[in-house]
Amino acid sequence: MVAEIEQERALRALLGWWAEAGVESAEAASILAAPVVREPETRAAPASAPKPVVRKLAKPPPSSAPDDARKAADGAPTFGELRAALEAFQGCTLKGTARHTVFSDGVEGAPVMVVGEAPGRDEDAEGRPFVGRSGQLLDRMLGSIGFSRTDNIFISNVIFWRPPGNRPPTQGEIAACLPFIERAVVLAKPEILVLAGGFAAQTLLKRDDGVMRLRGKRLKCALPALTEPLHAMVMLHPAYLLRRPQDKRLAWADLLALADWADELGIQRGAGL
Repeated sequence: MVAEIEQERALRALLGWWAEAGVESAEAASILAAPVVREPETRAAPASAPKPVVRKLAKPPPSSAPDDARKAADGAPTFGELRAALEAFQGCTLKGTARHTVFSDGVEGAPVMVVGEAPGRDEDAEGRPFVGRSGQLLDRMLGSIGFSRTDNIFISNVIFWRPPGNRPPTQGEIAACLPFIERAVVLAKPEILVLAGGFAAQTLLKRDDGVMRLRGKRLKCALPALTEPLHAMVMLHPAYLLRRPQDKRLAWADLLALADWADELGIQRGAGL
């Protein structure tokens, strides 16, 4: 309403101006009496929200680390060259956080080979497997039946670099290390392969059974590069025994079973502790 009054005042003022300019009053009056045609109000349409741009993320290319590891490991005809290939390998992320590559200890080509899980803090600091508290316990256990890393035992791990905080290794880390430990087993070709703990057993035996179901039994370990499977036995990991000393009786039974099997195969043992 206010707008219409203001518009009428403006027209009357225009009429007066036309009269002064010589426009006939009747003509001016007709203009004033004519209805005002208002343009329909147009409201700006609300701006529609821009459609989100959906970007298709390219899938990362499959890691070539296992293939690179297999090529490097299979190309090593000796332990020295295998160790050098492992030292040069950059396909495992654990290497970037570890102090040392922990490959092996003991007598290369010994009749008994022990494979554990992964280096801990002490092993990472020293660069040798099984040198901490669990390693000292392992030495006493094996020594009780006449085996030692200075005479007739070769020792290694499935994983060669310490996982940060001793966390479990990832599937990618296992896949990157597996060709190297399998090659080490092939080069060693032990008469008995001893797997310390469930992780080592499941990885090399390709079985899902828990350690309690596998321990102490006479098993077979088949690898593609071997013409025939190796004798294998699973034992409780020394680190587990440190946490559960009440299970040392089980470990002792496993050691006696290992000693009996070694005697049957003609493996020379020392006098024991």
